[in-house]
Amino acid sequence: MSNDRVRRRLAAVLAADVVGYSRLMGRDEEGTLARLKALRSTLVDPKIVERGGRIVKTTGDGMLVEFPSIVDALCCAVEVQRAMAEQNAEVPQESRIEFRVGVNLGDIITDGEDIHGDGVNIAARLESLAEPGGVCVSQTVVNHVRGKVPFDVRDGGEQVLKNIARPVHVFHIITAASRRDIGSEATTSTPALPDKPSIAVLPFQNMSGDPEQDYFADGMVEEIITALSRIKWLFVIARNSSFTYKGRTVDVKQVGRELGVRYVLEGSIRKAGNRVRITGQLIDAISGVHLWAEHFDGLLEDVFDLQDKVAISVSGVIEPTLQAAEIRRSENRPTNDLAAYDLYLRSVALTFAWERTSVIRAVDLLEQAIKRDPDYGPALALEAMCYQNLHINGWSTNQEEDRQLSIDFARRAVRVAGDDPIVLSTAAHALGYFEENIHPAIALIDRALELNPSSATSWYRSGTLRLWAGQPELAIQHFEASLRLNPRRGGPGLFGIGLGHFFARRFDIAAELLLQSLQVNPNWAPTYRFLASCYAHMGRLDEARKMVECLRTITPIVVPSVASHWRRPEDRALYFDGLRLAVGE
Repeated sequence: MSNDRVRRRLAAVLAADVVGYSRLMGRDEEGTLARLKALRSTLVDPKIVERGGRIVKTTGDGMLVEFPSIVDALCCAVEVQRAMAEQNAEVPQESRIEFRVGVNLGDIITDGEDIHGDGVNIAARLESLAEPGGVCVSQTVVNHVRGKVPFDVRDGGEQVLKNIARPVHVFHIITAASRRDIGSEATTSTPALPDKPSIAVLPFQNMSGDPEQDYFADGMVEEIITALSRIKWLFVIARNSSFTYKGRTVDVKQVGRELGVRYVLEGSIRKAGNRVRITGQLIDAISGVHLWAEHFDGLLEDVFDLQDKVAISVSGVIEPTLQAAEIRRSENRPTNDLAAYDLYLRSVALTFAWERTSVIRAVDLLEQAIKRDPDYGPALALEAMCYQNLHINGWSTNQEEDRQLSIDFARRAVRVAGDDPIVLSTAAHALGYFEENIHPAIALIDRALELNPSSATSWYRSGTLRLWAGQPELAIQHFEASLRLNPRRGGPGLFGIGLGHFFARRFDIAAELLLQSLQVNPNWAPTYRFLASCYAHMGRLDEARKMVECLRTITPIVVPSVASHWRRPEDRALYFDGLRLAVGE
């Protein structure tokens, strides 16, 4: 037997790189190198030494660092990012050097001075998910540092990482340096209270003792939000904004100020065998007074009734004259098959991961759900959306087949939707994208908004349909309505508003908003296409070409063969002329 033996150990690994390094080098090669060298010598390297780290390797724009302590690794990352934010305060945005940082705790393989293994690979993948100026960590890190560091986290959900066998649950550290936390003017101003009762439902704590059941607890909360949203006189904050508080110790008054709501609902969910317990407490976010607390017990097959009971009890406290029939859906449930429901819940997070492999896995789960219940409206609509996303991003192996599948699933969803606003709006979005006549899709989205005026998603999709119909100013209004209902999830709304300004020929405003949206969702191919076209129309061809380079790392389809969803010929011409100029065609 060989005496050579692989040496493994547990270590904290930090991976970092410079955001937009190629762009910075293209603008000022010597200046960028000098500034990066100065930052390394005066800030980054001393912090690493101070926290006991060892630089394993460096590249032109990044580094890999090993720490014996995960607390020291995370503190080092946050301290560097905070110091960088202070140094960048007076530097123009286009000239700033900003880092993305990923931190992981895992098993590594040592090879001399170098290190390898999944512990290293996951850290590198987390770095790619981090926001400019931000720190992204794994669930393992959060578990080990909880109670030991003064940082809050924002849940990023399960992510399918390249060349990593199992999905990794990721979290973003809340730092003042994170661009999403700094946000845009549209998302950071404190919203005024609406002129009707308003509520945010925070993520419920999973009390099952099994982290694998997080998806179930999150799904229950989403259903409660949906039930509350059916009350037309109630203003309900979207799930995406509420869930930015997951895993954080929160001040309810601060939540109320940040989201612009009067009431906050928080609680916990315990699933044990075939039994479920939901506990909740309703708090007045202005005064901090607890208005109501209750728990609801039942069998797993009663879970839909339990959700309705929570929503009815909460809304009854807010408005004693509530007619419970407004939200009760016991006689019109989307499905009675709990296995199908479970498969649907698992697919939701995958669908919104905006990664090809995640979307394909979601399709597989949805097909299993629909096989169990062929009339399951939310699953049918979500599958239509999955095929639409594969088509839009150029991830399809057969574009025409995915186009037809999206249409077919959307039509099936509409047939069984009844008065389910989310099913109607999701189907409307797919049909409006693919079908020649956009007016039936607009009628569907208008019906969805009539049923649920508190749906940020429906307002967003309505804005998109108005863009496709050639109504950019109306589209901007609808995107702004979506942002108000979803103030902590600015990316999609900013993208939509940016497109509105693009088609209104306000290219400077459009470019700024599209760049901001890109920080939230860096894997959305259309953003790069529109930025490239926008820069080309502004005469900034070097920046347009860099957007094309970024786009090529996401999809092989740089210039779509058609864009028939833009109904006005002048809109298609505006888009394609700029994009082709950027590509050099």
